[in-house]
Amino acid sequence: MSFDETLATFWAEGDHGVQPPLTDEAVREAEGVLGVPLPSALLDLLRVQNGGVVADGHDAFPTSQPTSWSHDHVPFDALMGIGRRERTMSLLDTPYLVKEWGLPSQIVLLSGDGHCWIGLDYRGCGPDGDPSVTWFDAELDTELPLAGDFRTFVEKLTAGRAFA
Repeated sequence: MSFDETLATFWAEGDHGVQPPLTDEAVREAEGVLGVPLPSALLDLLRVQNGGVVADGHDAFPTSQPTSWSHDHVPFDALMGIGRRERTMSLLDTPYLVKEWGLPSQIVLLSGDGHCWIGLDYRGCGPDGDPSVTWFDAELDTELPLAGDFRTFVEKLTAGRAFA
């Protein structure tokens, strides 16, 4: 599915995990805190809805090798937004979460539960490049590259219910 088609159907109903509407000021603050520019495709999604639960049709990413989660996919049931809403995780929490879970420092976490994360991986492109998307298993200290960039990652998302 193309990114533009996905953009229209990406978010589930409800406000769980949703931050206040995204502003240019919030983007500048986030990029300052994180030390990297965020991909335009990510910002396009967050301008529609600033984080929250992902619709059922886009809540999994197929993998070519097994992970601790499954033999053929990883979950992507939520996407963190940018903001400081109380009791709601945000991309701004990345520095703390990376330290807490012993993850590589040159990443921005998008989704996860502590044990496993999906993040933007700036290690290969540097702080000014277009990051790849990687699965990180903090407990097993393993990782799996998922997509060369965020737009491609979103275009390859599919329904988790399609997996056995």
